[in-house]
Amino acid sequence: MRRAINWFGLAAGIATILLIVVSLFIPWWIVQIGDGLFKVNTSPLNTNFSLAGDQPFAIPLIWALNLASILTLASGGIIILIYSLVPAKPYGKKLLDFSYKKPIYSVAFFVISLLTIIILCRSAFGINLPLVGEETVQLPQSMTFGTTIAALVSATFIWPFWLGIATAALCVTARLFHTKIVPTQACNNVSQQLPPPPPP
Repeated sequence: MRRAINWFGLAAGIATILLIVVSLFIPWWIVQIGDGLFKVNTSPLNTNFSLAGDQPFAIPLIWALNLASILTLASGGIIILIYSLVPAKPYGKKLLDFSYKKPIYSVAFFVISLLTIIILCRSAFGINLPLVGEETVQLPQSMTFGTTIAALVSATFIWPFWLGIATAALCVTARLFHTKIVPTQACNNVSQQLPPPPPP
């Protein structure tokens, strides 16, 4: 009997592990104020700040959230790899349901967090931070005691962000492909367990 393997799940697990390794060193999104005056490198797994080109620093609370994301993604990646090799086992569906959602939640939470920060800056402080591209941002005079302060702000997504989206898409595909693997495997098992028909 041919062994069932969820190849999309296998690809999703490998992509998840690769995403973790890459994201520890390369951010998903970069925003820079001025010519290196202030820079934010962020991803769900690693976020740091740098001021005037100095050594990057992290905020303890954000670092703790990043660590939780690393552990969550790592568990999801490892478990979906295990599931991919045994998708027809009785516990295969539970392994898949636990693991395939992790990269999806990570990407969704990251995008929602960015949009929330940008909307809050615009609505609460009148600061128009760009999501992508460049924009000259002027601080409200109520915050600068009547002094006009403006700076060029640039923001861009880096390729690990698109790798995260691709990984999430692979996870969704693995979940959909599971329904094609298990019924076929179950039918094969039943047909092999049936006794041969009696001779005429």
